[in-house]
Amino acid sequence: MSVPLSILDLAPVSDGQPVRESFEASVALAQLAEQSGYRRVWYAEHHNMPSIASSATSVLIAHIAAHTQSIRLGAGGIMLPNHSPLTIAEQFGTLETLHPGRIDLGLGRAPGSDQTTLRALRRDPMSADSFPQDVLELQGYLAGKSRIPGVEAVPGKGTHVPLYILGSSLFGAQLAAALGLPYAFASHFAPEALQDAVALYRREFRPSEQLAEPYVIAGANVVAADSNEEAQAQFERVRRHRVARFLVRDRSLTDAEADLLLDSPQGRQIAGMLRYTAVGTPAAVKEYLDGFASHAGADELIVAHQAIDAAARLRSVHLLAEVSGLVNA
Repeated sequence: MSVPLSILDLAPVSDGQPVRESFEASVALAQLAEQSGYRRVWYAEHHNMPSIASSATSVLIAHIAAHTQSIRLGAGGIMLPNHSPLTIAEQFGTLETLHPGRIDLGLGRAPGSDQTTLRALRRDPMSADSFPQDVLELQGYLAGKSRIPGVEAVPGKGTHVPLYILGSSLFGAQLAAALGLPYAFASHFAPEALQDAVALYRREFRPSEQLAEPYVIAGANVVAADSNEEAQAQFERVRRHRVARFLVRDRSLTDAEADLLLDSPQGRQIAGMLRYTAVGTPAAVKEYLDGFASHAGADELIVAHQAIDAAARLRSVHLLAEVSGLVNA
């Protein structure tokens, strides 16, 4: 690959699958990623989503870290307005203390769910407005330079857990540039503003203690398989699963019903979220990702292996590592 590869794992839960099996699959994925030479694995905070089990993100990271040895692990991301900066500093300070040099902390300002769940989280609807100040407060705790007199993060103080700003709009790009932090764009599900946001970030970047030069991570989806036919069939399952997850949560859909939804205006919008998806044989996927890295102006790609079946996801992880020449692939 022209740039390093990392993985975003949402700890997906298939219909009828026990959540414990999802966690077991995430452990297996991280172990394979470590053996194969991926740079990092990140986990995203989402709430009240039956198909995603990474809601208690820091707890999941701790579990994965205990079952791996060296790969970097982190949040991609923590939705900071759902939490106090002190709480997150303590959680990730604990992780860094237990697993030194392996922990990342990506930060987003979205709720990670719907408005009803936002209220259940006891989140103030206006809390996102203080996101820049909350990032600075969190950064102060981790650097041992608290902005709140008399309050320190224990554990956390002086751990210098590296921060990343996540975004899907120009706001995150501007903030990351102003603070001199790495910027991760969520193009794996929000493709529209990718190039504009990256250009703005690079243009306005100011060096910081953490980062001397701008650093961009761009998200893409991957469905790699041994044959193009198999990959395309898996991708159709992904598209049907996604439209069912967003539009019909109370029952399962037949393939025909899912296809009808995909042909609707709402369905086409949901399918459009997967614009940046590499589907096919390993060689075809690598060619797509090399082109995407150039298109995005990315220094690193973080890929979500989207196959519904856990075994197929692991195969996709392995095939991409092998064709990309990652270490030990």
